[in-house]
Amino acid sequence: MSAVRWGRGAAGFGRALWPAGSPGLLAEEGALGGVWSRKRSSTASPCEQDRRKDWGHAELLEVLKARVRQLQAEGVAEVTVKRVAVARAPEAGGAQPPRQAQAGAKGAAATLSSRWAQKLDSDQQLMEKRKQRLEGKLQKRVEKGAWQKQLRLEPRLLSRKLASQLQHWEQGAPRSPWEEQLAQLLQEAPHRLSSEAAAAPADRGPESRLEGQRQRLLSFFECCLLTGHLPLAHHVLVTHHSKSQQQRLLTLSMYNMVMLGWARQGSFKELTYVFFMLKDAGLAPDLQSYAAALQCMGRLDQDAGTIRRCLKQMAQDGLQLQGLFTAVPLSAEERAELLRAVRKAKPTFTPPRPPVPPPQVNTSPLLREIYAKDPAVSYPRLHLSLKELQGLFQQQLRVEMATTITVESVEKVPLLTKEVLHARKTLAGLRTRWRTALYRELQETKESEAHAAREGRLSLFPYLCLLSEKEIVRVLLQTLQALPAQGESLLFLAHELGLRVFKRKQLRNEVQELEQRYSKYLHLLASDTQVAEPCLPRQHWEALGVPEAPHEQPWPMSVVVQLGKQLAEVLVRAAQMPSSLAAPRSPGTLIPVLYHVYSFRSFRQIGILKPHPAFTQLLETAAERTLTFESTDVPMLCPPLPWTSPHSGAFLLSPTKMMRSVEGSQQHQLLLERCPPAELHGALDALTQLGNCAWRVNGRVLDLVLELFTDKGCPRLGVPAPPSEAPRPPEGRQAPKRCLLPEVSPAEKAEMRRELARRLKVAREMQSLRADALYRLSLAQHLRHRVFWLPHNMDFRGRTYPCSPHFNHLGSDLARALLEFAQGRPLGPHGLNWLKIHLVNLTGLKKRESLQARRDYADELMEDILDSADRPMTGRKWWMEADEPWQALACCMEVARAVRAPDPTAYVSHFPVHQDGSCNGLQHYAALGRDSVGAASVNLLPSDLPQDVYSEVAAQVEVFRRQDAEQGVQVAQVLEGFISRKVVKQTVMTVVYGVTRYGGRLQIEKRLREIHDFPQVRGAETPGPAGRCPVAGGHWAAGGPDTGSCLCPPWGPPAGPMGASPPPQSARGHWPRAIRRSRGNLGPAHALPSPSPQDFVWEASHYLVRQVFNSLQEMFSGTRSIQRWLTESARLISHTGSAVEWVTPLGIPIIQPYHRDSKVMIKGGLQSLTFSSSVDTSQKPNTLKQKNGFPPNFIHSLDSSHMMLTALHCYRKGLTFVSVHDCFWTHAADVAVMNQVCREQFVRLHSQPILHNLSRFLIERFCSDPRTSKSIWVSRLTDTLLSVPKTGTFNLEQVKHSTYFFS
Repeated sequence: MSAVRWGRGAAGFGRALWPAGSPGLLAEEGALGGVWSRKRSSTASPCEQDRRKDWGHAELLEVLKARVRQLQAEGVAEVTVKRVAVARAPEAGGAQPPRQAQAGAKGAAATLSSRWAQKLDSDQQLMEKRKQRLEGKLQKRVEKGAWQKQLRLEPRLLSRKLASQLQHWEQGAPRSPWEEQLAQLLQEAPHRLSSEAAAAPADRGPESRLEGQRQRLLSFFECCLLTGHLPLAHHVLVTHHSKSQQQRLLTLSMYNMVMLGWARQGSFKELTYVFFMLKDAGLAPDLQSYAAALQCMGRLDQDAGTIRRCLKQMAQDGLQLQGLFTAVPLSAEERAELLRAVRKAKPTFTPPRPPVPPPQVNTSPLLREIYAKDPAVSYPRLHLSLKELQGLFQQQLRVEMATTITVESVEKVPLLTKEVLHARKTLAGLRTRWRTALYRELQETKESEAHAAREGRLSLFPYLCLLSEKEIVRVLLQTLQALPAQGESLLFLAHELGLRVFKRKQLRNEVQELEQRYSKYLHLLASDTQVAEPCLPRQHWEALGVPEAPHEQPWPMSVVVQLGKQLAEVLVRAAQMPSSLAAPRSPGTLIPVLYHVYSFRSFRQIGILKPHPAFTQLLETAAERTLTFESTDVPMLCPPLPWTSPHSGAFLLSPTKMMRSVEGSQQHQLLLERCPPAELHGALDALTQLGNCAWRVNGRVLDLVLELFTDKGCPRLGVPAPPSEAPRPPEGRQAPKRCLLPEVSPAEKAEMRRELARRLKVAREMQSLRADALYRLSLAQHLRHRVFWLPHNMDFRGRTYPCSPHFNHLGSDLARALLEFAQGRPLGPHGLNWLKIHLVNLTGLKKRESLQARRDYADELMEDILDSADRPMTGRKWWMEADEPWQALACCMEVARAVRAPDPTAYVSHFPVHQDGSCNGLQHYAALGRDSVGAASVNLLPSDLPQDVYSEVAAQVEVFRRQDAEQGVQVAQVLEGFISRKVVKQTVMTVVYGVTRYGGRLQIEKRLREIHDFPQVRGAETPGPAGRCPVAGGHWAAGGPDTGSCLCPPWGPPAGPMGASPPPQSARGHWPRAIRRSRGNLGPAHALPSPSPQDFVWEASHYLVRQVFNSLQEMFSGTRSIQRWLTESARLISHTGSAVEWVTPLGIPIIQPYHRDSKVMIKGGLQSLTFSSSVDTSQKPNTLKQKNGFPPNFIHSLDSSHMMLTALHCYRKGLTFVSVHDCFWTHAADVAVMNQVCREQFVRLHSQPILHNLSRFLIERFCSDPRTSKSIWVSRLTDTLLSVPKTGTFNLEQVKHSTYFFS
């Protein structure tokens, strides 16, 4: 089963679209010629082999006919043989069974000759098939040659003068060489080149609207060149150039791309055709145009006179000859041919050496210490030798060259019964047939798309040729294997398939050169090597002279989806199975494996591809234990490549973007590329440092998790239950079939539908969570005894993330507990104390106690800690009561090993200890506004005990409630005793990140519904009988284990007939998103009806969210003023027609990708797909998203800057450091050093005039254009930006002495 994760499922079958053509039995001989036939080895060519076979069968046929004549001569009845008609395979991939031969006989002797007749019929049929196959091959060759002839190479010029000139030259070609024509064209070409000239006249309309179509054209030309279809690219270029409306789409880079292709082939005539079109479009050639022409001359060994005229014209155009070798990206071969041509005209010319870029130094005051040369600095090294690292490099190289990796699944191993073996054999046979059918469908699809391309349209033909048919078939079969039983959205499926083709197309093949340079790079990291001068990994890699990787242009989203949709339709047509799998007594016809149905999601009708239930059952019975992952979706087996540019770093061969964004979006990448390289050094080095941390799997924790996973799971502990534990459809009075009875009222039918929908939703969420855990645990088992690395990149705000989506340290409590540092560090004198403090932090029990009190508490619980470590599943199970149970268990095991060591200070610990920020968003706001009151609430001020802002807000809300209750406000009276830290925590935490009152109300509503005794007008029904949970001694939810939810302590009583009381917020906060947002049986009050205005919960949530916002306004006045200033600035910027931009303190350029949605429709096929894109820069900014997103995004860019500064300084001090946003990890022995660095860098960051710098940047960016200075929006924006919020009197230096700033 492939590990490509398909997310949401569908409900119901709906109507199915059957493939065209009547289903029938698959022919034994496919279009590829005998994939199922017996293979023979021969040295003859395939065509020669086919001829020999045909001749042999013809001879056999003559022998049989002679035997017939002999029998006739002896008086035996005459045998009449009729030709067997072979059915053509229909589009659905099947074929009609051949008709049986009919034999006539005279007398009783007919039966004697029936065997001869059957033999004759069989051979005649085989010969006909062979002939058809041979004729088909010959026809394809003829069609291919005819296709090449149909492609138009001569340009159709709009200028009559140029058209007549071209015609005259073609007629007088013997007297007027093409080289002279090119020289004259260059001389007469326009002498200017600018974006306006390249764009075309002003009457062509806004250029931004054409950008999407130009991206599609550019990607089409690029794919044509990559796949060797240069004549097709030229044909499409000619077709577009000949029509004035389409010519406006063509840019100079497109003409240059086709010219370069002809230059590589030495086709000077075709290259001159492109120059004619270039001149006809009013464009002037640039360095790339001249490089193509001269390279072609070098390949053809032309005379020096033409080359001199070409060089002279280039100089007159203001282009330098040296620029051909320094500014134009060329391969070694292209450079040699170019030099050969130039030296014909200038024999003494010496190409300039590749310029040694001057040492670029980052000038940011925050990074001055990082890049200061200090011989005494000692960067950390890995614990592995050079030889070991080189071996790991070879392993990773093999994985990436294979593009996928297959691992064993951790699902419970089934017994190899006859049913299992038969199911696996059936699947193997079906896959063999599907491969043949997919090959045939791909060929037919390519032929259809090639026909469209011949007409000058931008078809998918070159995209389909990027990968071999074998690779595409493998991808499609993996997709079919991974499709969930409830199906998947066709749009999502198409997007994923298109992306997989694009990512594989990007695979680079520079293995030998990479191997040499990477080996030298490892000298910096290996434990047994030395380098001349200590430096950062990026600096060492750049010193090796590694050339910059070519930048890959992204495909437009419409191309990605259209390509994926085409491949999905190929899969639907090709994948068929015998109907006997679904109904054993049915005739042996073929039925589709995939059905196209429609379903409603959020009042929208969407198309879904759903597998046949018989196929799903076959997969379940076969229980195959393999998972297939893309090579870029798993951790690396060697240290990642250092980040050196926005598109170079991380994986060895697979290009990865430094800043992740929605596919088709280029605005982030363009900003990064325009940014001076030195300005990005801080971000590049921080990402490299995070990726260089070596990891290993915590085997003891993994064994315990697998024990639960292969049993019945335990959702309380974050181990999802198997599908067998999902809720069953209602029975009795709630059974769905009762909806058909006439006596059932409409209200009862509606309630039945709601109940069924709730249970289906729970089942889908359980399946999604189970698949997520399966991928994570299978990868953990696969990497159990290995060292691995997690390369990082960042989002558009600068927040960092591992590239591996399934197995990393940013996941749930369970995911974090499975990981530990591969490189250990002795605990030292204070390491054991930090382990104890960390363990208590994970329990969530002493949040308002001092560090000493937490350490003492751990000593008091030492007996429970050791019991948890020794007997986690059979002892007192103290660890299960923690907020983060699996991490607490892993820490218990580490503490037990340390205290039992002969010398705890010498014990080598691999366990990561965390230090969390105290509501980090509010910490940054308080520091920006120098707000003393806010700073005290979020632990920026030193104190003996940690301050808890959530408790303080709850206390302030309680004051407001008490006042309102005294005045007779009913909802305030009802809320007495129910306002707690937990109720307001999520809203307080997210207010600084832009949550609205509506979103805050929903958060508080969820918390109130979790309180089982909170008064509600329509509460939960009485729970049914409960059973015992086999894991922790708790209770199953009502209805037994079928609900898939166990109630381990300390959850409390069930909340409804299907639901269970929720886990503590701190535990659920790190669970997968599907659990956190669920209203199914894994979350709060799932069986409760939707809230109505009469519910106390509804009214109370409205009241509380208002009081929470009022409390924050009083406690954080400076914070709210800064937030309002940022919001208003973003609103005015978007009204000027621009998206909000800024630069982080570390120099990373940021732009918000929020634009008005643009609708894109892809017609035809199974259904027309329509999707919205919010990243289309030609659309106006989305004002609401721009203004609501600016405050939280700006704060996120600050916390990422603080994290990167801390990472770089910790690396300089030799520490191992990783982070989960505002949660910093290191070894227990180094926590004190990390804490010191963390506080120092926070003070240094906020010592910069951040808000004033932001104001100056925004004024310069949006208010300095004289053309818009009179706009009323620009005037208001200028006034707003100049009104920077005033700051308070808080002294930032006090942060350095705050114990609980990060703790």
